[in-house]
Amino acid sequence: MKKTLYQCYFGLREPLVQTQVVPYLQEIGKDGIEVHLLTFEAEKLSAEKIAENRQMLAEKGIKWHFLKYHKTPSLPATLYDIACGAVFSWKLNRKEKFDVFHGRVHIPTLMGLFAKKFSFHKPKLLFDVRGFFPEEYIDAGIWKKNGFIYKGAKFVENWLRREADGFVVLTEKAREIWFPESAENGFDKFGRPVEVIPCCVNLERFKDVNESLRQTMREKLNVNDKRVIVYVGSFGGFYMTQETADFYGAAKRQNPKTFALILTQTKPEMIQPLLENYGYAPEDFFIGKVSPAEIPEYLSAADIAVSFIKPSFSKLASSPTKNAEYLACGLPMIANSNVGDTAEFTREDEVGFIIDEFDAESYRRALAEINKMLKNRQQTIEKCKLSAVKRFDLQTVGGVRYLKIYRKLLDF
Repeated sequence: MKKTLYQCYFGLREPLVQTQVVPYLQEIGKDGIEVHLLTFEAEKLSAEKIAENRQMLAEKGIKWHFLKYHKTPSLPATLYDIACGAVFSWKLNRKEKFDVFHGRVHIPTLMGLFAKKFSFHKPKLLFDVRGFFPEEYIDAGIWKKNGFIYKGAKFVENWLRREADGFVVLTEKAREIWFPESAENGFDKFGRPVEVIPCCVNLERFKDVNESLRQTMREKLNVNDKRVIVYVGSFGGFYMTQETADFYGAAKRQNPKTFALILTQTKPEMIQPLLENYGYAPEDFFIGKVSPAEIPEYLSAADIAVSFIKPSFSKLASSPTKNAEYLACGLPMIANSNVGDTAEFTREDEVGFIIDEFDAESYRRALAEINKMLKNRQQTIEKCKLSAVKRFDLQTVGGVRYLKIYRKLLDF
């Protein structure tokens, strides 16, 4: 039996791990591969919680290992965790003899590379790039482009690119930038496999989204006579708080019965005053945190979705999960250009409107076009759901492509 160790620098209960790691690992395990998962836990776990987590993952066919996550001081703590992860992976590899070290982004892949270098039994190293990590910190204003940390991160990134045996990227744009030659046959110039795997969702989570659920949720939110525009995600940094509020303001001017449904883990104080400045009364908005399991229910109440992310070089490699969730619920979306492959598939599949500028005229045009689409609401819903199946289905897109790259790596 083939074995893989998936190395992840997050805690098991992080929403990202629950929605974007564990489901993929279940798909990889369907091909007879024994899957091990290494996470880094910030909280101290009781013996009961450890046993509960292990049992939960064992039922999904995943063997779980964890180390403690160290937060401060930032750089020394991260270097220490890299060392701990590398040593742990090396020791576990002596026992398990893995066929693949699968690193989720740069830091875990570096752990795998160190462990591989010092192992007698050498697994293949799969660099699951996800995004342009060093550039994200530059674009977010956290690092300086000529700074020591950025240069160090780029040195590590280039080393990983030389040493890895295969690569996963989130977007065709990222492939064009890093591995343009792989678009034709799926291999880079050194014959290493490259696969584009966007952030997919388990469409089974959205199977109950229908007209009945929609009416139930609209009654619960008291929005039966309102146009509901939903936003899912954080605010701040890459996630454009003021621009999103400005859009909601434009929507309110166009249609006074607009309701702002905002599902976020960010404190309401970041967005609520901005909405109130645009005339949103307490009965005109809902701002709150809901569990991943509740997302489909709340999305079912909406008419339109919005997805604004700061356009930048690093975001060309980004695949926002919320866009897949919107489409899975049949929601046409208004998004901005220069974020991964969003503009291309939105236009090609006719599932929304792309803006190039964050201004009142762009918002007005976007809302007008979406209103035209909603005149035949059922057709629009079907187009959106078909787009979700075609591009973001966990099993037929994400799972199939992960198995494809594993087969290429391991020749089976």
